[in-house]
Amino acid sequence: MNNTLIFALIAGFSILELVVLGGVLFFYLRLRRSEAMLNTLQGNQEALLARIEMNARLEREIVATFAQRQAELQNLDEKLEERAQELRRLLEQAEGISRSPQFLRELILNGRRKGLSSRQIARNSGLSVDEVELILAQEIE
Repeated sequence: MNNTLIFALIAGFSILELVVLGGVLFFYLRLRRSEAMLNTLQGNQEALLARIEMNARLEREIVATFAQRQAELQNLDEKLEERAQELRRLLEQAEGISRSPQFLRELILNGRRKGLSSRQIARNSGLSVDEVELILAQEIE
């Protein structure tokens, strides 16, 4: 019985060793799968970080371009305001000239030379018919 007990113990330990070996193999395979999954996650993380970096770079470029466009618009606005002031000054000067007696006289005389009636000349010059006829009468004298 002593032999059978030893044989049973050896068989029991062998089975136990096989079970432990199976467990180690199972954990090893799980570890390999976890390692592969971890490597995939790291690769995805690196790709994500690269995309985030690219997006940040694009955002910086857009902000820089926006700031540049804002500066250009401000410069154009200043130039436009300068032009508007210059045009206002020229309009005031033109209105002053167009209302000068000498200019109105020349306008009326040119209208008469072209064969326009006193009424047409008055409408073109913004004067009354009487004023036009008065200036024309002074020219005849």
